[in-house]
Amino acid sequence: MQNLYLLIAGLIGYFCGAIPFGYMYVKATKGINILEVGSGRTGGTNSYRAAGIGTGVITALSDVFKGFAAVWLTRTLFGAELGPQWLPWASVVAGVMSVVGHNWSIFLGWRGGAGTGPNVGWAMAIWLPIFPISWIVMIGMLVGLGMASVASLTMAAVIPVSFFVLYVLGVPGYDTTIAYMVGGMASAAIVAWALRPNIKRLLEGNERLVGPRARALERKQQ
Repeated sequence: MQNLYLLIAGLIGYFCGAIPFGYMYVKATKGINILEVGSGRTGGTNSYRAAGIGTGVITALSDVFKGFAAVWLTRTLFGAELGPQWLPWASVVAGVMSVVGHNWSIFLGWRGGAGTGPNVGWAMAIWLPIFPISWIVMIGMLVGLGMASVASLTMAAVIPVSFFVLYVLGVPGYDTTIAYMVGGMASAAIVAWALRPNIKRLLEGNERLVGPRARALERKQQ
């Protein structure tokens, strides 16, 4: 029976993640197809490129919500049936599949984002402080380096490391299970896979810039 619940949790996660908020917001505000702008992804960074900072922030928050909602729904629906042994694993399946759904949305012909938003969202549903940590990391990286891909990869690494530290320290109120570490590593691998083109450009030294560094470069070239 647990396998059925895990399957349903995966479907919940996938379809929560597959909701293309970035595509919808950019279409509604600018009337353009975000898949044809910049990186062609639907996350906060490309929404910012396509429709400005307001749309970018709303998209990022909505993408975080998708991952959070996937775990919250799974826990609400199956908490009593699965119990403390299996519920963490169902939560992880829902969370990781929200990243998959975001990156390869059935509603966009298997296209989407890089997975950072829902990755933060599902981790936040497990341990709330992940959310402010993510904003500090992401804003710091974007302002300092101006590379969204580096910010996403850094945050993808921070999540499993955070869960490892929580597990080792035995923090009160945090489930002592390896499930969340496993989920963090799985979602980090998915984010890294989606960012393969960016990693290639990073190694070649020609990755796209965003934010203050991008504007400074534009002024320098004028």
